[in-house]
Amino acid sequence: MNSSRKTAVRRWQIVGVGAVAVALVGVGLGVASAAEGTAPTVNCPAVAGKLGNIPAQATAEIQRNLVLLNTQIAEANKRLITSQGEGGANFIQNAILGPLKDKRVATINRMATAIGRNAAKPNLDVNGLATCSLNQNGGGVAAPEPTGAPTAVVTTSPAANGGNGNQAGGGTAPTVNCPAVAGALGTIPAQAQAEIDRNLALLNTQIAEANKRLITSQGEGGANFIQNAILGPLKDKRVATINRMATAIGRNAAKPNLDVNGLATCSLNS
Repeated sequence: MNSSRKTAVRRWQIVGVGAVAVALVGVGLGVASAAEGTAPTVNCPAVAGKLGNIPAQATAEIQRNLVLLNTQIAEANKRLITSQGEGGANFIQNAILGPLKDKRVATINRMATAIGRNAAKPNLDVNGLATCSLNQNGGGVAAPEPTGAPTAVVTTSPAANGGNGNQAGGGTAPTVNCPAVAGALGTIPAQAQAEIDRNLALLNTQIAEANKRLITSQGEGGANFIQNAILGPLKDKRVATINRMATAIGRNAAKPNLDVNGLATCSLNS
């Protein structure tokens, strides 16, 4: 093969490789464009506010299931993103919203049953509370359940006090009253949702433990016993927990400017 022919062949090889590269880049851009579309997010009714007073014995189970409702929503939102372009007209209803409703029905019924073991079972519109719609404009993964709102979720009841509203010491123990944190956090990035859920549940656990301590410690210490032994340590725990949530959000979005001292300070329901 003479020199001029070799040069021509090589030139065509280079042109061919360049064409393939351009084609591959074009495919990549097409895939990226398809993935860049804004997926809808699920919009579910809030359940926590419908449960009424929660017996102390049911608190932990209620907290777990409220967190589970948020986890189910996060999973559905992730599926809406990863499945864009799949299926036909009814794909979202059949593959995402329908199964999400079934999970929510089971979770809500578990909470009603847990409450009913030690108090009047709440008469819930389970079908309505379990049915979710779509936010067509996206907006990220939002958790509707205020699992960190203890005054709305964590309470004591006569059943928790031996059935007659009286404590072992003969009087009614106070309960702690803490500011709700969930609503102050703003929009939660999807990457932080699991950590936020864990820490909101931890806030409720801390309150439940403080309420238990108020019951078991009646008659102990002096005038400042409750502040020094219960409310003060509770505040310290809440400061650490709230700061963890702010840090988790700040890794993937603007860190919320929280009044940590105010949110962490609890008073007493006498």
